[in-house]
Amino acid sequence: MTPNAAHTRRILALALPIIGGMVSQNVLNLVDTAMVGALGNDALAAVGIASFANFALIAFITGMSAGVQAMASRWLGAGRHGETAVALNGGLLLALSLAVPWSFVLFFLAPEIVAWLVEDASVAADGGAYLRVRVLGVAAVGMNFAFRGYWNAVNLSRLYMGTLALMHVINIFLNWTLIFGNLGAPALGVVGAGVGTTVATYVGTVCYFVLGWRHARKAGFLSGVPERATLATMVRISVPAGTQQFFFASGMTAFFWILGRMGTQELAAGHVLVHVMLVAILPAMGFGLAAASLVGQSLGEGDRDEAAAWAWRVGRVAMLVVGAIGLPVFVFPDAVLGVFIRDAATLDLARAPVRVVALSAPVEALGMVLMNSHLGAGNTRPVLFVSMAAQWLLFLPAAYLLGVVFGVGLFAVWLANGGYRMLTLAAFAALWRGGRWADVKI
Repeated sequence: MTPNAAHTRRILALALPIIGGMVSQNVLNLVDTAMVGALGNDALAAVGIASFANFALIAFITGMSAGVQAMASRWLGAGRHGETAVALNGGLLLALSLAVPWSFVLFFLAPEIVAWLVEDASVAADGGAYLRVRVLGVAAVGMNFAFRGYWNAVNLSRLYMGTLALMHVINIFLNWTLIFGNLGAPALGVVGAGVGTTVATYVGTVCYFVLGWRHARKAGFLSGVPERATLATMVRISVPAGTQQFFFASGMTAFFWILGRMGTQELAAGHVLVHVMLVAILPAMGFGLAAASLVGQSLGEGDRDEAAAWAWRVGRVAMLVVGAIGLPVFVFPDAVLGVFIRDAATLDLARAPVRVVALSAPVEALGMVLMNSHLGAGNTRPVLFVSMAAQWLLFLPAAYLLGVVFGVGLFAVWLANGGYRMLTLAAFAALWRGGRWADVKI
């Protein structure tokens, strides 16, 4: 199971474009954070809490991409090349049918949602306005995730990276223009950041449709509505994955609620810490999506042993890469944090936790690869159970007790986060070794 040179080349060929796209996404998040950070702690906290509320509110829809990737990669491995985009058609249909009415509801509820999550009135007002703009992009986000699942499944992840790069350039430009009022535009503050992200997301959707017409037409792209059996299979795979995404994202929002109860400084520091954590974790997710495709393709070819081996091969590469990324964060925490945090007291709060982030990143990487390997096999229900139990029954109660009840600070909370990640890794590894994931029918 140790990756040889040929295995490593295949892993990197599939994973690097995905990683590039995800790293560019986090670079954009960090640029957003740095820009909004110039407006002060209240604005930084507002965008942090609203961003994770948005993540939670649309997570079920983005989770639909699991069905697209699992089905398309399995069909590709089985040689059904002319049908792979039928899964994409189904994913787009599911995303639109869920996103349009949900976006309408959320637009009116956004201010109340943020006000419930944070006590500070100024933070709540800014966060509600930001979230209201972001939820206008729910349909675009859902369709973009469906396309992402398809490109990854059929070894065209480079298309995903190129589109994201364009989206990010547009987003950064619009943020610079609309947050601060450059080039004669109105200075919209945090609302400008939301507008920039939403507009860029729709630009990405248009690009994906153009690319789909060019690269997936022969595979059935937009050739008609999928058969009922195809949609039923996608729903069976996607609903647990979407539910897992929803509860994970809701858990992150609850975590930010806990940080808000600890104080505005803690909330602002936590916003930065999570984005720094994503610098290391998004590459791990990229490797995880690569593993999902390799597992699905091997199962489509009927090779269970090869499918099992790919998870461990990809996991080892992911741990090495992510560990290398986390090393400078551990050694030079102030150099990293100082880019985003201007307040000295907030910087002091974040210094020790960010070192915990760096140390736990390789563990997170292997856990991410194993989780996505299960998703690539269509084994979504155990992933839902493990993720929900570890986060909601263990980590969040521990974070509340440590941070709010006992008031021992961010460092202890982030230590608890590291322990929670180790437990989920152990559970996913045990399930993978059990082998029942290979019996899931698609």
